[in-house]
Amino acid sequence: MSRAALDYAREGYVIVKEVVAREECALLAAFASQALLGGRLRRSLLAHAWCRELAQRLASHDMLKMLIPATHVAVQCTFFEKSRDYNWLVKMHQDLSIPVAERVDDAGLGPWSIKDGSLFVRAPADVLAGLVAVRVHLDPCTAEDGPLRVVPGSHRHGHLTPEESIALRRDDEEIACTMDAGSALVMHPLLLHASSKASGSGQRRVLHFLFGPRALPHGLRWPLCNADVVDRGTPSTFERRE
Repeated sequence: MSRAALDYAREGYVIVKEVVAREECALLAAFASQALLGGRLRRSLLAHAWCRELAQRLASHDMLKMLIPATHVAVQCTFFEKSRDYNWLVKMHQDLSIPVAERVDDAGLGPWSIKDGSLFVRAPADVLAGLVAVRVHLDPCTAEDGPLRVVPGSHRHGHLTPEESIALRRDDEEIACTMDAGSALVMHPLLLHASSKASGSGQRRVLHFLFGPRALPHGLRWPLCNADVVDRGTPSTFERRE
């Protein structure tokens, strides 16, 4: 097992540098901004060919493929932008909800919610344990840009109650994940994380990919537009297609 894979298993996150060339970051940000339709967050970017192609490249990246199981595909991509003009605070939490195609008649599933026009459900712990998030940073992220703060190792505790989350934050040090443009933060969905409002003059634009197995248990299915992603293979040259 590689050092990065060991760190990821122990800490629940790892930073991988130079995943995307810096000169590509502005182009990717332009593509994503066109898909926002007036907002600053959109969860269904895999509907676009450029995003599916980037997902393939990430899964085939020399370092990332050690962290993303070979059986996994990209099932969601969210774009968000934070700056002094588009600013927000995110409280400490775990990512517990996943996008699905339809409701399932199972009393053990839920709650259900609608986000950005898509159906989401709080996923069982066995589903979340197999997912991998890859956050591609399109801008440098300094301490003034509201970087993600994480509690290392918190993913190993499964679903946490509010009281358990508070206790872990009290006992364990939070780490601020400052990033270079083109770098990726790979993280476990159950990792406790938060972010403060941006205080500087820069932007923090991020493409947040979620990778998971093609088939889900409990009768759940990924949304068709998200799960219909190209398999791993030799990545093609990135070019403007839309």
